Amino acid sequence: MDSFKNQPAPQQEAKLHFLDYWRIIRIRKAIIITVFLITAIIATAVTFILPESYASTCRIKVEGEGADIPSMSSGPSSVMSPYDPFFIQTTFEIIQSQVVLSNVINQLNLNVEWGKKYNNGETLKSTETMEVLKRRMVLQPVRNTKLISITVYSEDKYEAAKLANTIATAYQDYRLSSRKELTVGGLNVLEEQFKDSEASIEKSQTNVDYLRGKLGIVDNDPNEMMPTPTLSQQMVQTYDQQMIDGERTYKMLQTQLDELKGYDNEKLRDVLPTITSDEQLSDLLGKLNVAQQTYATYTNDYSAADLHITRVQSTITELKHEIDLRVIGIMRALESEVKSKQAAVEALKASVEEAKLSDQQEQERGQPYWDEKRHLENLEEFNKQLAAKIEATKIDLSIPASSLVTITDFGQPGDVPVKPNKTLNIGLGLIFGLIMGVGLAFFIEYLDTSVKTIDDVERAFQAPVLGVIPQNVGILADEGPESKHAEAYRVLRTNILFSRKDDKLNSIVVVSAGAGEGKSTTTLNLATVFAQTGQRILLVDSDLRRPTLHKLLRVGNNIGLTNYLLKQNTIAEVVQTTNVPNLDFMASGKLPNSSMGILGSGQMKEMVSELKQRYDYIFFDSPPILGVSDASILASEMDLVVQIIQYRRYPQPMNIRAKQMIEKVGGNFVGIVLNNINMSQDESYYYYSGYYHDYYYSRNEKEQEAEVGKPGDKPGVKGEPGTAGIKQKY
Repeated sequence: MDSFKNQPAPQQEAKLHFLDYWRIIRIRKAIIITVFLITAIIATAVTFILPESYASTCRIKVEGEGADIPSMSSGPSSVMSPYDPFFIQTTFEIIQSQVVLSNVINQLNLNVEWGKKYNNGETLKSTETMEVLKRRMVLQPVRNTKLISITVYSEDKYEAAKLANTIATAYQDYRLSSRKELTVGGLNVLEEQFKDSEASIEKSQTNVDYLRGKLGIVDNDPNEMMPTPTLSQQMVQTYDQQMIDGERTYKMLQTQLDELKGYDNEKLRDVLPTITSDEQLSDLLGKLNVAQQTYATYTNDYSAADLHITRVQSTITELKHEIDLRVIGIMRALESEVKSKQAAVEALKASVEEAKLSDQQEQERGQPYWDEKRHLENLEEFNKQLAAKIEATKIDLSIPASSLVTITDFGQPGDVPVKPNKTLNIGLGLIFGLIMGVGLAFFIEYLDTSVKTIDDVERAFQAPVLGVIPQNVGILADEGPESKHAEAYRVLRTNILFSRKDDKLNSIVVVSAGAGEGKSTTTLNLATVFAQTGQRILLVDSDLRRPTLHKLLRVGNNIGLTNYLLKQNTIAEVVQTTNVPNLDFMASGKLPNSSMGILGSGQMKEMVSELKQRYDYIFFDSPPILGVSDASILASEMDLVVQIIQYRRYPQPMNIRAKQMIEKVGGNFVGIVLNNINMSQDESYYYYSGYYHDYYYSRNEKEQEAEVGKPGDKPGVKGEPGTAGIKQKY
């Protein structure tokens, strides 16, 4: 129950659900249907008004520049040209250019013919005819091919075919003439270059002969472009290898010799036989070995002074002396061999360097001759290629190049018109009209800042919604307690009761931001449902500017509130009974021009205090709070203030301003009532009114009586109407 108390609802983030879009479409369906029908009618009318046109398509195959047969100087690959992504677009521009279309215009005499058709018989200018022809022509490439479709539209199907074929033929002629013109021009340039080339060859040959005689060059081979060297490349490589091998041998012997020089004679006797093969040294070493063995044998048999031992010792000494002399000789021989090897390497190096220097000098001396000879050879080679190119170009010129543009399909007269496409145009008109209608509906909805949903109220006003009143609600007093709209006011009554902080708060004023929001009807019907519970209710028409309640209740307005406040009548005299049990009514009365601030008087406060003692609830109908000050005065003096907001009527800022004025004057604001909701269009409000009516009142009378109670039961049971009598007037 605390949820109905006067507490601001938390601000919610505005999010659109699918149902919100559907709700907008249903609410704005009149605009959508109107725009849809207008657009559809216009599209249909325009489609049938437009003149019919026939189409004819001629298809051509377009190749890059080249002859049907490759030239003599070209290889097989020259037939296939690389892919050019701009070739097709370039072809389109050429076909639509003046050089092609002017031939079409001249061949078909379009200036005169179209002048008779479209210019009242006056001949058209070529530029005008060309613009008309461009608008009727459509060029399209066939995907992944070299084919191009030329489509022309015309009111005459035969003219369309003739135009398409003539354009294709004109472009074919243009390509052939352009190719021939370029080839002839290129051939002239090549022949001029050939003459210049021959003159250059003659001049270069003269220079070659002059330099050969001047420099004394011996040139027996006309194919040689440099002097013959003394040493061939193969010989240079052989000599280089010999020098490398000799230097390696020399360094190896030198290293070996340096190592032997470090040994003594005893060591040399053992090492030299392993290095060099010397028979004399080997023989001496053999004899020395025999003598030493003999000496060892004699020392076992004879004494040291014996003649045999003496002779052997003498022989050993002589042999060692001879071996040392031989070792010295071998060492000297090795030194001589090392020097010989070194000298041979140096001599070979000098010989090779001398030969290279001689060749270099000869090359430098004859360099001008050889340079000029190479230049002459280049000129002769270029001259040969130029001559071959000239001959190939002459052959290409004699070969037809009709394959540059080939007409694969000629245009034929169409059987049926292709423009306008009635089905497509009408279909697009219907789709566009639907899109325009929906777009306009959403645009208007976007511009509409009025209150549309309960979420709008809770988000913008920070206030609870006490009730939702359906559209086309009548007077409950006339419709009866079982009216299908009564439940919406019962819900409102219940929420107001739960919103009270004190049971003594029983004076209620209903206000609105502007006129025409259903404030008076809501106040009357709310007082009626309160009276149906058996409580004593007083309804006061305090809208002194434009009183309405007396008309709704069909009573007089001769005396009322103003008469009491001006002390002309008593309360008992100004209160009237109504045909609704327990409901009394105080009309507004006539308001003198000199008493505009009468609601703020002390008499008004005394009257409210006295009425609160006599009645259970008092309802005050007020003027719009933004129009005059009376509503602000009433809001400050009453116990409870309820604000009426009509669905989709006034902008939200206006209603927010009204709520702020209530709070500013100190009014006890309890909540908002949304009025005049179209339940059939906005199903989001269904559960606030429609669900209960469908659930409760769709059952039979016995089921309803079982829940409501038998006639004659005590009034107010379960909040439903009883059998209370008519209240007497005070």
